[in-house]
Amino acid sequence: MTETRRDEAGLDHAREAQLSAALARCAAGDRAALQMIYNSEAPKMIGVARRILFRQDLAEEAVHDAFVRIWGAAASFDPHRGSARGWLYAVVRNRALSIHRNEHRYDASDDSALDIDCEATMTRMPETSALRKCLERINRPRRDVVVLAYVHGMSHGELAGRLKVPLGTVKSWVRRSLSSLQECMG
Repeated sequence: MTETRRDEAGLDHAREAQLSAALARCAAGDRAALQMIYNSEAPKMIGVARRILFRQDLAEEAVHDAFVRIWGAAASFDPHRGSARGWLYAVVRNRALSIHRNEHRYDASDDSALDIDCEATMTRMPETSALRKCLERINRPRRDVVVLAYVHGMSHGELAGRLKVPLGTVKSWVRRSLSSLQECMG
């Protein structure tokens, strides 16, 4: 083994020990440990997610979601079953694959189906309905997202794929629209 390879192996071993220790600290509620992992691995994780998702915004979302999962599931990491780095990248890979599946579940090329579903739902409501009046106050496509999610049972991921917008945008639209509805109906 050459000196360079020995040095690289030593650095890899030290990095693995740092990540493993940081995961143990995350499991104990140490936010600084999560920040250390993020600073060390997030740029590379975005690269992994980008190779799966092909879009920067979705890759960043996958990494964000992965870190939420890492924070909540750090206690499930077992160093006897695998490396800390492998576990971290499995989390981001799985999240990216889930987003990829959800983004492509529905064919977004049929925009007319989106209009028909939402408009038909709105016209079936009585004109005097408080819900209809409140929904009419919400701008499209936010109104469509709420109708498709709550009347037609579409998930946020399915909506993101259908509307060709980032998953985070759909989640934000749903949250804001529901808040507006609650205020209006209140």
